[in-house]
Amino acid sequence: MIIVNTDYISGKKLETLSLVRGSTVHSKNIGRDILSGLKTLVGGEIVDYTNMMNEARAIATKRMVEEAQQLGADAIVNVRYASSAIMQGAAEIIAYGTAVRFVEE
Repeated sequence: MIIVNTDYISGKKLETLSLVRGSTVHSKNIGRDILSGLKTLVGGEIVDYTNMMNEARAIATKRMVEEAQQLGADAIVNVRYASSAIMQGAAEIIAYGTAVRFVEE
């Protein structure tokens, strides 16, 4: 599966199938949340949250690809990611794009 953030794939004619998306909601446990809160006092990267968001993006992407595969897509174009806070310490990540099929010329 080809995944790009452009609206084209060089050398390919595309047939649009449908919008596809994948999402997940992730949170850290309360103990790590407290330790991460202390990190904000001294500054720097909060590694636990970085890892959580990377994992969440990977899951959302996987779910988006699975939806595209069910449609018989060859690729997903215009891929975007968004996140939003659901509650303190929890975030939703969504990956979305347009599933396409390659057209023979």
